[in-house]
Amino acid sequence: STKFTDIMAFDGPAAERVNGRLAMLGFTTAIAVELTRGQDLFTQIQSGGLKWFVVTTLLFSVASLIPLFRGVSADSTSKPGGLMSSDAELWNGRAAMVGLVALAYTEYLTGGPLV
Repeated sequence: STKFTDIMAFDGPAAERVNGRLAMLGFTTAIAVELTRGQDLFTQIQSGGLKWFVVTTLLFSVASLIPLFRGVSADSTSKPGGLMSSDAELWNGRAAMVGLVALAYTEYLTGGPLV
């Protein structure tokens, strides 16, 4: 189905994929900024990161949703069990979601950057 409610449903093809892609980008960016500037996640957000978060979220969400609205299956371009498979993307996204939350919580507890 190409209906918005079906695509964005809890068990639909978009919700977890879009969140996972954003989490992978966010986690990688947060660690990279920590390594290069020494800023923790909360400092990154306060010093202009929120603006970039909103722009990136809109861009990645639209780019992820356009093919689904055109009827392209989320699993149509990958081979099962491969390194670049649809399942690998879901698991990497899940790991990035957990990693980003763990990074924020750890930095909150320690009061500074993880790295």
